Amino acid sequence: MTSFLNHWGLTLATFIPLVGVAVMLVIPGREESVHKLLALVTTLAVAVVGVLLLTHFNYDHSAVLQYQIDKPWIPFINSRYHMGLDGISLPMMALTMLVVPLCVVYSWNHFPEPHNPKAFLILLLILETGMVGSFLAQDLILFFVFFEVVLLPMYFMIGVWGGEQRQYASIKFFLFTLFGSALMIVSFLALYFLSDPVSIHGGPPMHTFDMTLLPLAARNISIGAQVLIFGGMFMGFGIKVPIFPFHTWLPDAHTQAPTVGSVILAAVLLKLGTYGFIRIALPILPHAAEKWAPWIGLLAVIGIIYGALCCLAQTDMKRLIAFSSVAHMGFVMLAISTLTTFGLNAAIFGMVAHGLITGMLFFVAGSAKERYHTLEIKRLGGMLQTMPRMGWILGFAAMASLGLPGLAGFWGEFPAILSAYQPNLTNVTLFRVFMVVAAIGTVLAAGYLLWLYQRTAFGVPPDEFAHDSHLHDVTVPEWIAWLPMLVGIVVLGFYPNLIFKVTDPAVTRTVVSAAVRTGG
Repeated sequence: MTSFLNHWGLTLATFIPLVGVAVMLVIPGREESVHKLLALVTTLAVAVVGVLLLTHFNYDHSAVLQYQIDKPWIPFINSRYHMGLDGISLPMMALTMLVVPLCVVYSWNHFPEPHNPKAFLILLLILETGMVGSFLAQDLILFFVFFEVVLLPMYFMIGVWGGEQRQYASIKFFLFTLFGSALMIVSFLALYFLSDPVSIHGGPPMHTFDMTLLPLAARNISIGAQVLIFGGMFMGFGIKVPIFPFHTWLPDAHTQAPTVGSVILAAVLLKLGTYGFIRIALPILPHAAEKWAPWIGLLAVIGIIYGALCCLAQTDMKRLIAFSSVAHMGFVMLAISTLTTFGLNAAIFGMVAHGLITGMLFFVAGSAKERYHTLEIKRLGGMLQTMPRMGWILGFAAMASLGLPGLAGFWGEFPAILSAYQPNLTNVTLFRVFMVVAAIGTVLAAGYLLWLYQRTAFGVPPDEFAHDSHLHDVTVPEWIAWLPMLVGIVVLGFYPNLIFKVTDPAVTRTVVSAAVRTGG
């Protein structure tokens, strides 16, 4: 089995969804039940491959890439089909493989209008290939291809199945992301041409896009060029996060997207940006990372406060949760900007915690929208009376999001704040100011989340919904889709080392390697 996984594991994990897409394309759209079953079987098959990869993964050597595949792909530019899994990518791959099948289950009886399950599920499967591939790619061009694969499916998901302003939101999402991607690919090309030629597998020295070779190949690039190249990556990854002030596409996209689109966007797609910083920008350009770090930290804490204040001003439940993502991803970026082992570990944990918690909040918001036909907060209320189980689940997710100890959200925020106390930089005082500002952000988070919960769950139902037969409690597909995420929030809250022990060796290797090259 280990030999099979070494040769085929990562390829199967990435491309099984496209096999499912190929089968679904030849089946008529009227066969809805067949398409639902095919999509579920396909995503579960990916999850099974993922479980096998996790089971046979050598956790004592999580700093080393495992199940590596390194084959020629585009020889003309020396771009290779290079895939690998280590302690940094493993939690993100696992999160993706968990969330996507849960989205299929949730969609079973919740397909948005226009009613076209075939097209909707096909887009969802293409998204899975792009997301998994991005986390496993070890070649910059291969990473870029997977990074861009997710763009079109999400564009159509928002533009076709979204709300009233779906066309505006989808175009805004597309243009923002495409602009960032254009600058990112320019940075990749600059790295390719400015780095030293290297020999691969005994061949003649050539320029390379290989992420594992570029940290040494790029060591002779001038500091000024590194800073500019990092700036292009900062735009590409920062818009995806999104970091303030490039966040404006996110609230519109979340508000207009169908429920599953919002869940995928919050749980996984935003993490492609933060993952890009950790996997590509910091290890390859450590000198530039030191120059950019104070600015990244500043924008991160501005995003934390700005996102929280915007949450307090919202009247729509989904839009409030969307702005909370801006704030919570600010904590992740603050942790990354410290350039410390502790900070990067905190960032990866924060990415997973945010994915589970905010994904759960969007699930509940979507179900509430289906029942109330509105998410205007002032029109909601009395959920604990009319739908008590959903009311308690909303409360649980809100408590996790505000960082209650014992739940995953706490370990997504507290270590990120603590990491700013002793950054791997000379600007120690500045980062301690950032730490204080970020701590204030947690107080504001408690304010807007408790305010949201009080307005939607407590009290009596408004007259317009007092006798509404649509206000039924949690259904079986919803329970199946939500329970794994709820359990994950609790398990990670009580045993955060489940992630930290996997990420720490790989993160330590990245930070130490960067420190050696910068003389730190």
